[in-house]
Amino acid sequence: LKLLQTNTISSGVSNSDFTSSIDSTYKEYIFKFINIHIATGGQNFGFQADTGTNTNYNQTITSTFFENVHNEDGSGATLSYKTAKDQAQGTGLQSLGQPGDNNDASISGTLHLFDPSSATFVKHFLATTNLNEDGGTQSNNFCQGYINTTTAITRIRFKASSGNIDSGVIKMYGVL
Repeated sequence: LKLLQTNTISSGVSNSDFTSSIDSTYKEYIFKFINIHIATGGQNFGFQADTGTNTNYNQTITSTFFENVHNEDGSGATLSYKTAKDQAQGTGLQSLGQPGDNNDASISGTLHLFDPSSATFVKHFLATTNLNEDGGTQSNNFCQGYINTTTAITRIRFKASSGNIDSGVIKMYGVL
């Protein structure tokens, strides 16, 4: 892995953008987000992509999302498919999980983006996250899909569906 950029968030921001270094140098990019704390509980933390100099962050995504949940008290162990967090040719924020806003609630994980500069193929991605929700629920999430464009992806934005990101670190790596 070659570290390309680190975004450190120490006070509230609406989003965290990666707008350079996503090019044909690497066939895979990995984003690691560490202890992301959002201001408003019950909101999705996720990503969206864009091409060229576009700044709309509304690329068409098809994805699937499922989660494992377990409560701190040992109850409620479930595995479920989450239709509300996947997209079928949607252009919205792709959820990576729904952390709480308690002081000890955060989300950490990894997003892999494959061959974003391809002019032939759609752009596949997969993500795995672990998070603490309000009320002491621990969740391990899995999301995968594709960004339905053959235009090069050059920008990635991380944000909450509502409210700010209060703190955390997001790192972007190129895979040699």
